[in-house]
Amino acid sequence: QVQLVVPMTVIFAPGSVPGDLPRPLPFRDVQEMEISVNLRTSVTSRYEMHYRSTTAREEAALAAATAREADAALYPLQDTALGSLTMYVVPETSPLLPQGINVYVGKHRSALVRAGGGLAALQARLREVTQLMSFTASSIAAALSDRVPDGQLGPDARRNLKSSLGYEITFSLLNPDPKSHTVDWDIEGAVNRFVKPVLDKLSLVANFSVDSQILYYAVLGVTPRYDKESSSFLLSAHSLPHVINPVEARLGSSAASLYPVLNFLLYVPERSHSPLYIQDKDGAPVSTNAFHSPRWGGIMVYNIEAPASSQASLPLHVDVDMARVMEVFLAQLRLLFGLSREEVPPEFLLESPGNEGLADWELDHLLWAHTVENIATVSTTLTSLAQLLDKIGNIVIKDDVASEVYRAVASVQSAVTELSLGHLLAAFQASKEAVTCSERAFFDPSLLHLLYFPDDQKFAIYIPLFLPMAVPILLSLAKIVRETRLQKKEPTKMD
Repeated sequence: QVQLVVPMTVIFAPGSVPGDLPRPLPFRDVQEMEISVNLRTSVTSRYEMHYRSTTAREEAALAAATAREADAALYPLQDTALGSLTMYVVPETSPLLPQGINVYVGKHRSALVRAGGGLAALQARLREVTQLMSFTASSIAAALSDRVPDGQLGPDARRNLKSSLGYEITFSLLNPDPKSHTVDWDIEGAVNRFVKPVLDKLSLVANFSVDSQILYYAVLGVTPRYDKESSSFLLSAHSLPHVINPVEARLGSSAASLYPVLNFLLYVPERSHSPLYIQDKDGAPVSTNAFHSPRWGGIMVYNIEAPASSQASLPLHVDVDMARVMEVFLAQLRLLFGLSREEVPPEFLLESPGNEGLADWELDHLLWAHTVENIATVSTTLTSLAQLLDKIGNIVIKDDVASEVYRAVASVQSAVTELSLGHLLAAFQASKEAVTCSERAFFDPSLLHLLYFPDDQKFAIYIPLFLPMAVPILLSLAKIVRETRLQKKEPTKMD
């Protein structure tokens, strides 16, 4: 049984303390909630809350003009441990929060919450903020999607990438008509400027490698429909799934990869199908002119403006606006990691993460989900290994395989213990170690069940070999026995 403990500090600014507190500040309180996964599995979430008043320095920081400035000033005064949260309760009339906004979530691990009503109303609001910044029942269910009955999963639960020790990201430029277009893209500069800060932040979660390629004469495999009204070509939503397979056959990156591959494709339409626009399910044009495929990646269509003169020489030289392209690809990358901000209540204001691509609390959100998923993966792997060993009684288990199993069990127990203490980083690292050890043990070449045969197969193989040899041996033995008996019956001659 896994218990997820979130250490929280709730700090009351002057004029924000509810009148119905059970005891004077400071004091501690604990709230628990059970997340049911299936009939046999449930995860307990435990919020350990420490209530106190502001210090003089915190009061000075909260006197800032805007919530963003207050968040920046409060950051050095907070507990910055992964998985921990700090909530600042400000008075109902505080000018820090705009009209109609009750919660401001910063870039780090803190939030400003407007006081309102009594303690029960405040705790309900705090619970909502905490779940957004750490984990929700749906994010845990998505992490344990293999164990959740199909009917109970939301439509986006299987969109997120599975937890892995590494990911490979491939950026591909598809130019199906190089006779008409010469396309230049500064992919190296764009990766260093836009992608690297995000991957540096995500390096705690997994290892990442990035590569790029340009593919010529690579077509989408779906013929777009011509629309007379707009004089353009349209790809409808129901035809988008048919685009992936023909394109993927040309990519060739996932065949030799140890880790999941994320494909981000920039498609420059051929001259005969230009301009090309993507439609959503309602027939409206998609503003980004891009779409993403769950656990695979995304494709963006990049239209080129037709030359003013029809006599323009071909091929046309095109420089890709990488800022516009990378904005779309990074949004798709966030979706693939389950960091969507679409389902945030309207009274919540979330600070933009800026150049880093994701906030500190979003990184924690990812670590919570991946830690739980890793523990479940190790449990499944070791159970499968135990079932295999039970089936084959004469299997030989080497010492190094046994030690990997022991290390996996010890690491997963350590991860569960660290989670129950609220140490998210230590728990995640232990869960990664457990996955590595269990996979090494499971895929050890000496444990291939093809190396071992059931007894009935051994008899079937060896009887045809030994039977021809056994017949003369048995006949000879019978003859020897018969002659021995005859010799015993004959009376011995006496002189």
